[in-house]
Order: sequence, then structure tokens, then C-alpha cells
Amino acid sequence: MSKHAPAIKPADDPAFKLPASLSALSLPLCIGGVLVLIVGWLIATYGVDQPKFGMSAYFAAFMYCLTLVLGSLFFVMIQHLVRAGWSAVLRRIAELVMIMIVPMAVLFLPIVVTLWTSDAALYRWDSPTFAQDNHLDPEMWANKTMWLSQDWFTVRACIYFAIWIGLAVYYFRGSVEQDETGERAATDRMQFWSGPAVMLYCGSMTFAMFDWVMSLAPMWFSTMFGVYLFAGSILSAHCILAVGAYLLQQAGAMRDEVTVEHYHDLGKLIFGFVTFWTYISFSQYLLIWYANIPEETEWLYHRQLGTWGTLSLALVFLHWMLPFLGTMSMYVRRRPRWIFFWAFYVLVMHYIDIYWMVMPEAHAGVPGAHGSAGGVLGVIASVLCVLGMVALMVGLILRVASQTRIVAVRDPRLAESIAFENI
Repeated sequence: MSKHAPAIKPADDPAFKLPASLSALSLPLCIGGVLVLIVGWLIATYGVDQPKFGMSAYFAAFMYCLTLVLGSLFFVMIQHLVRAGWSAVLRRIAELVMIMIVPMAVLFLPIVVTLWTSDAALYRWDSPTFAQDNHLDPEMWANKTMWLSQDWFTVRACIYFAIWIGLAVYYFRGSVEQDETGERAATDRMQFWSGPAVMLYCGSMTFAMFDWVMSLAPMWFSTMFGVYLFAGSILSAHCILAVGAYLLQQAGAMRDEVTVEHYHDLGKLIFGFVTFWTYISFSQYLLIWYANIPEETEWLYHRQLGTWGTLSLALVFLHWMLPFLGTMSMYVRRRPRWIFFWAFYVLVMHYIDIYWMVMPEAHAGVPGAHGSAGGVLGVIASVLCVLGMVALMVGLILRVASQTRIVAVRDPRLAESIAFENI
């Protein structure tokens, strides 16, 4: 709510453009990111004595970046769906992240190629002897492989990316074109399609998470798994907005447009989605623990052994309790520096959550390897993989941002967003 309408700067004002100091980082980040990613993958593949560790470390880094991109896509669509005014000044940051779904489709190719060229390099169900090695009922496994097969898996992946790329390009192009035309109808069109788009997004994301992450343990299933990953994804998207807005302001952009009121709202949303992530993860754990069905408990049992047991407890305290307490206070939420700190912290914890989901399966089926994280070399390789992929993604975002504006300058709700005040 606002008491007065603010003066909006011209569309070509430097405040709406990516600062040159950040634009110059694009190429070094892209090149450095690719090199670090390759080095991390080589160490994970040849330096760790586990046959699936290399692709698993790559896949964990990929899933981390993909969830950030998908969370940003959802943020953009839901803002149009509810016709939100407060977020108009921040929405372009999310749009720049969501359009990274195009390079993410390219980065998914090594996973598909691995699936077709080697046996069980990432997914155990890809091994022709999996059922025999695990003493599974042949008829049951035959039914399971009707879904988990190389060709059907590839077709579904193409469908998922086609949906996400279509949605991201539609909303990104509509927003950028509005910068030039100022056409109100563009906002009306994006709002009109936001309902079906959200439904399409939710279905595709849920099944993609079943296919790509849950099938790492092919005999395990949880109907809440898609929602669990969605919770982490949308939480991280709000954190990216806070980190991105803070860094852009530090570099000299949109200093008058993004106010303490926007950080206050981002702090509330981070707090809310930390709670939502905790609720979903605890509910999943509670239902599996209560039912006590062997097929369901195995996944959690492996995460209670050795290093993974310690990490499971760490997630409880560091992914939930610490940011929950840290972002609870209004004093903190109205301090941009503190919101930046907690947003960055939660982004780190989100990677650890993804790592906790993916990496224990790299050792599944290896005698005596349960509970191991690959040693110090394995941790270093995994960190290099994610740092490389994040640097590549940031470099590409800066590249796209340098060719457009970092604020939707002719959004009809921009004035409302700039003048927005918390009641």
C-alpha cells in the first residue's frame, strides 16, 4: 500500500541496465565455469573409486541449477496468475534466470548420452542384470521397465523440456517486448495463460522429478517427492531474487526502485517456504516411518548410515531451524544485508539437500560403500562440479541481461511496485 505515486525514470535510464562491471564478468564466468565443471567431473570420475560417482556429481550439480531455473519460472507465472503488483520491479531477475532452461536442456544431453552408451553409469535400472542381481520378481520388474526404459525416458525428457522452454520463452519474450511497446495487452495475455501454464508446469515438474531423481533408487517410491523438490525449488527462487537484487544495487543499478519493502516481503516468503519445505520433508518422513514398508524405508535407511546420517541431522538444524529463526524477526527482514546473507545461506543449503538426495545412490549396490561420500576427493569434485555449473549459468544470465533491461520498465504495475509499502 502506498501513500503517493513515485516518479518513474525513463526506460533507458542507467538504473534499469546491467552495470558494466557485471557485464564484463559474463565471458570469464562462462569459460571459467566450463573449465571448473570439466575438472570436477574428471576428478569425480577418475579420482574416486566408485564407478557412478562422476555422473552422480554432475547430475547433482545439474539438478541444483535446474531447480533454481524451474523455481524462477514458477515465480514468474504465479505473479501473473495472482496479478501481483509488489513484485513487478523484481520479476525481470526471475525472468532472466528462468530463460536459462534453454542451456539447461543442453546440459542434460550428457545424462541422456550416458543412458544410451553405458550400463548403469547413473541409473541402476539401466543395467540388464539389475532384477537378477537384486532378486526381483521378473513379472513385477517387467511391468516396471515399461516406464523405466531408455527410449521412453528420453521421450518424456523431451516433452518436459519442450513444455518448460515453451513457457519460459513465452513469458520472457512477452515481458521484453513490452519494454519497447508498453502494450497493456501483453500483460493481459500473460495473465490469461498463467492458469493453464501453472497446471502444465506442476504436472511436468512432478513427473520429471519422479523420472530423474526418484528413479535413482528404482524400487523406492513416494508420492510426495515431487512436492518436496518443488518446495526447495520455489524457496531457492525467492533467495535468488534477494541475492540478485542486492548485488545489482551494490553495483549501482535500481537503487531507488527496489526498497526495503521488497526485502521485507522476500524475507517473509523465504521464512514461509523454509517452513513449507520442512513441513513436506517431515510429512514424507513421518508417513514412511509410520507405514514401515521395506520398499519405502530403504531410501531413508541408507541416509541414516555413516556420513549421510550426519548430513540428515545437519539438514534438520541447518536447512530448517537456523534460517527459520534467522528470518523470523521483522528487524532482520527490513535489513537488506541480512536478507542477502540468509538468502545466500539457504541457496548453499539447497545444494546440500540436492546432494543428500542424489549422492547416496552413487554407492548403491557397492559392497561396503554405504554411508560413504567418496572421501575428501569426492567432496572436492562435487563442489567443483556445482561451482562450475553455477558460474556458467551466472555468466549466461549476465550475457542475456546485458542485451536487455534488468527491470520490466513498462510493466503497467511498475509504479505500484515501486511505491509498495508493507502495512
